[in-house]
Amino acid sequence: MSYPILPGAEPWSAAGSGERARIGILLVHGFTGSPASLRPLAGMLNARGFTIELVRLPGHGTHYRDMMPTRYADWLAEVERKVGELKQRVSKVVLLGLSMGGTLVLDAASSRSDLVAGVTAINAPILNREGFLVKIAPLLESVLPVAPASAAGLTRNDIAKPGVSEIAYGWVPTASGNSLVRELPRVRAQLARLACPALIAYSLADHSVPPDNSREILKILAGKDVSELVLERSYHVATLDYDLELIEERVAEFADRVGA
Repeated sequence: MSYPILPGAEPWSAAGSGERARIGILLVHGFTGSPASLRPLAGMLNARGFTIELVRLPGHGTHYRDMMPTRYADWLAEVERKVGELKQRVSKVVLLGLSMGGTLVLDAASSRSDLVAGVTAINAPILNREGFLVKIAPLLESVLPVAPASAAGLTRNDIAKPGVSEIAYGWVPTASGNSLVRELPRVRAQLARLACPALIAYSLADHSVPPDNSREILKILAGKDVSELVLERSYHVATLDYDLELIEERVAEFADRVGA
């Protein structure tokens, strides 16, 4: 059974305008999340003239049962497919990802730098998680198909701004989550091959992905064309939080530079 897309969790695309229309920005949401977490930012960037493609990853934005058969490889394949489609419409492609979306765009950009002009990762997980639950995760996967988001170390609506929802699942398919965890060492190793400019943004008060993850990305990319953006007023879902305007400004500047 397939479930309908939740209101507000729909994918979105929009043609650009003016000189910036030739620069396409592909936005990718996080694990168990939805396009809702990036929709305001996507609209603001489109208002500046950029061509926009906001992705809904397979199994997301509907019901956690839709996510259960999906894996990291499915999400990465969708990002790569959308990059190819966007490349047909614009001359330069910039990738932007939030949380696991940041991991996905870093993965895609470091493996296909020929297609990407620049990449922005916001609160992206890259380090192995620690703790007892992580160690027994492979066992849990076989006996417990889903777990509460809190048990997976995720804080729902991790947003400092009150009354805002990212439209994310409260339950996590364990096999899906483990598929992400298993890919992190490969992505870390691959990051050294990143050839395009990068903007790494992270929240100091993140209750889902500690800022050490982004600092590790910056360490791996040291010596390359990499910029750091510290978000002092937001929690994990910074694109729906108090630093939204700051992110928009810095992403627009970054896209203008790499798209020139």
